[in-house]
Amino acid sequence: MSSGKVKAGQLWSKNKDELAKQLAELKTELSQLRIQKIVSSGTKLNKIHDIRKSIARVLTVINAKQRAALRLFYKNKKYLPLDLRVKQTRAIRRRLSKEDASRVLEKTKKRQTHFPQRKFAVKAA
Repeated sequence: MSSGKVKAGQLWSKNKDELAKQLAELKTELSQLRIQKIVSSGTKLNKIHDIRKSIARVLTVINAKQRAALRLFYKNKKYLPLDLRVKQTRAIRRRLSKEDASRVLEKTKKRQTHFPQRKFAVKAA
């Protein structure tokens, strides 16, 4: 069994199989501690708390590594899954792209060239 608290720094160097194995060990240890708590009504609460937090750390590292791998996979693809896209705000996501916003219709171009903004020598006072 593990000693309780797990350091997140140690988890990053482990591979997927080692993390899954450690997660299974922690879960079995947690179930045994819960059984001991019921049977002996001892003070196992601190240990249970530590194991639960360790399980959360392992799961966090597993999920972060999985997301990093998915980001690599989708790096040069046309579309990105919704949960990997940049969040921003709804308005920003729906806004026109810089390219679309800067586009000018042919008719507007002609109007601007044929009827430019007038330049006056004297400013209005």
